[in-house]
Amino acid sequence: MIKKFIRRILGAKDKEVDPTQPAILGPKEHGIDPQLVSPNALKVTQTLQDAGFKAFVVGGAVRDLLLGVKPKDFDIATNATPEQVKRLFRRAFIIGKRFQIVHVMLGQEQLEVTTFRGASSDGSPKDEHGRVLRDNTFGEQHEDAVRRDFTINAMYYDPATQTVLDYHGGIADIKGKTLRMIGAPEARYREDPVRLLRVVRFAAKLDFAIEPATSAPIKVMAPLINNVPAARVFDEMLKLLMSGQALACLQQLRKQGLHHGLLPLLDVVLEQPLGEKFVTLALANTDARIKQGKPVSPGFLFAALLWHQVLEKWTAYQTAGEYPIPALHLAADDVLNAQTEKLALQRKIASDMRDIWAMQPRFERRIGKSPYKLLEHLRLRAGYDFLLLRCASGEIDSEIGEWWTDFIAADGGGREALLNKKAKAAEGAAAKKRPRRRNGRSKPQDGSGTANGA
Repeated sequence: MIKKFIRRILGAKDKEVDPTQPAILGPKEHGIDPQLVSPNALKVTQTLQDAGFKAFVVGGAVRDLLLGVKPKDFDIATNATPEQVKRLFRRAFIIGKRFQIVHVMLGQEQLEVTTFRGASSDGSPKDEHGRVLRDNTFGEQHEDAVRRDFTINAMYYDPATQTVLDYHGGIADIKGKTLRMIGAPEARYREDPVRLLRVVRFAAKLDFAIEPATSAPIKVMAPLINNVPAARVFDEMLKLLMSGQALACLQQLRKQGLHHGLLPLLDVVLEQPLGEKFVTLALANTDARIKQGKPVSPGFLFAALLWHQVLEKWTAYQTAGEYPIPALHLAADDVLNAQTEKLALQRKIASDMRDIWAMQPRFERRIGKSPYKLLEHLRLRAGYDFLLLRCASGEIDSEIGEWWTDFIAADGGGREALLNKKAKAAEGAAAKKRPRRRNGRSKPQDGSGTANGA
């Protein structure tokens, strides 16, 4: 009796309740602010409902609304087929092979509309590890709820009636800050191994605890990620790193044993004081920018994560006799090629990473016209921010970063003064290194003026 009372207070459903019938919560019970719902999401659901279909805001958007957070993206679930959805909107495109969805464009906003998925079919194509390759089975709403991964992502919000439909106790898990898999976790991870990364991302982003049964299979099943197409792994890693909780996500990856292989050697970098400090600073800066609503470059982020691998190989090539600049390009090639197998880095991102890395030795040439040429570089700001990270982590002298901060902010005369000051300092340093005769005068470098050459 006590257990039943507690479950009732928390809003969890009793086990005997029909799983095809959701708990229905009104505005006073769920507390969602309608003002947080995108006008375009309202338009899509209303258009579908006016055409005689069911339509709900679903998934992460409902979760965020219940947490009082304005969602970045709105997904819609409906009983209309993709073709029926496409006919209702002027700019709508059916995409997807594994499961067809419709992208509806309204202004600059893209909304994802999915048809209720039916119970998973035993006849659906799978790989040898059990990963579902294609499944376009449509079904009822309660079947769609079962197909969703976590209880907190399996709720449906109807903007017209302002009601929330909760099939699996998602409200109770949100209140309890618990991340729980729907169904048998091992089977669900096997169906789609990307869920191994999703559980880490949600736990870190929301600061939720992973329910023990959901957490238990993760380390054992981690190798299944190797069977997922590289493009999907990259998309999930990008979401994880751009979540605003990148540092917490990376820590969760390590805790759950999922970091090995995703970013080769990253675990080694994080065990080295200098590398760990650099990566920690980079992720903390990224999180701060995202929380402030500032743009973040994926190229910059991945350049930072992989920099110490580049640095190690760069040093090795120079030790082997290669000139510094060619050595840096060879090191960059090695690191990016190693990532191709695990992460399908987009060409634009890889190009940005190369530019950021290639600028680093140029920042150390502070003579003549070199600094002025660097000011014209399209990626100057990213390269400069990267330089400051290197200074802050202790990799290079902070004086270099301070000099460039002053040089970028100065006017023409100020820049010339900085260059002259640097030139004089360089001359002074060179003079101190010259060998001196006993009488204190510099020893001639060409042999003239010596006793034999007089």
